[in-house]
Amino acid sequence: MRCLSGSLVVGMIEKTDWDVIVIGGGPAGSTVARYVAEGGKEVLVIDGRESIGSPLQCGELVPTNDEMRRLCPNVPEIDDLLQTPESAISRRTSQMHLVPPSGKPLRFPFEGLMLNRVAHDEALVELAKSRGAHYLTNSRVESVEDETVLLRDGRKFTARVIVGAGGHNDPLRRDHWDESGLKIPIKFVLMNGDFGDAVELHFGGMAPGGYAWMFPKEGGANIGVGIQNKFAKGRSLNLFAEDFFGRYGEDVTFSGAGSLPMSGTIDCFVKGNHLLVGDAAGMVLPSNGAGITIAMIGGRIAGQTIVTHLNDGTSLHQYENEWKRQMGKVMSNSKRAFRLGSWILRLPDWLINLLFNPLTKPFVWRFVTCRKPFIIF
Repeated sequence: MRCLSGSLVVGMIEKTDWDVIVIGGGPAGSTVARYVAEGGKEVLVIDGRESIGSPLQCGELVPTNDEMRRLCPNVPEIDDLLQTPESAISRRTSQMHLVPPSGKPLRFPFEGLMLNRVAHDEALVELAKSRGAHYLTNSRVESVEDETVLLRDGRKFTARVIVGAGGHNDPLRRDHWDESGLKIPIKFVLMNGDFGDAVELHFGGMAPGGYAWMFPKEGGANIGVGIQNKFAKGRSLNLFAEDFFGRYGEDVTFSGAGSLPMSGTIDCFVKGNHLLVGDAAGMVLPSNGAGITIAMIGGRIAGQTIVTHLNDGTSLHQYENEWKRQMGKVMSNSKRAFRLGSWILRLPDWLINLLFNPLTKPFVWRFVTCRKPFIIF
């Protein structure tokens, strides 16, 4: 027996029948795999990338565990779920600045972790493997039907439960869900330099319908822009990105792009023996773009539900019920804030400047942190 790219190989014949197959080894998929394996079930994660975590595709900011307890008070045992090793933390932040076009920020205390995202995802893989999960990388899924996963190279694997955790283009979602939603295109760079220690979110004409960010890291920053094309008046994302990046310098070490699903969770996570989790299920908070920790919350719920389903026949729809109990209120508030924010951020920059002031400061913060906006602290 030998291990090749994280897959289980016996001679030249791979094990083909599993309790659970997870498509996608990002934070959502690896978290599902970890908890399924902890429950004593055989789980295989299939990922098209040769190295999970690469290439980088996000802003890399997550709240600390203490901040998560405040943001998501109905989520239990945060410390068990979110085990971020020091080696995956580039910098700790203590402030968030919400910046209107005037450049005069509203300042808020915020405990955040700037990740080395690649190291973070690799650590999640190793954690899942330590519990007994198996990985097959550099292998793309062609289609899913009932209990069978067909790879592009012709290999087939079967499982009693199949989980789609491959992002908003996940093949399971593509084949079996008829869901559409808003996707915000993003561009970002890693840039060398000293950018202070405050997280910045910028709103207004530099990122119509979305926002721009500057997240400081050790020795540099992750700087990006996301827009809604329908509000861009024919101007391309590339132009918005070039203008915003130019504010901070030119010492770029990495350039990336992607898109964020910003409609919130889809209506149904479960169909038969198929489940969606993470970005594939819309588990991104629309009002602030947070997705890493939110996907992991969904991943744990899905993994634990799958184990009880395989043990005693508990309905897989319990996954949806438990998600609503833990995250329903937070997601609902975030969707509401995003809808209102999308309208506000279409206003002229001078009017947005007026709306960002000491009197509105508590309401703005409640929008961003997914709480009902019209209740003062």
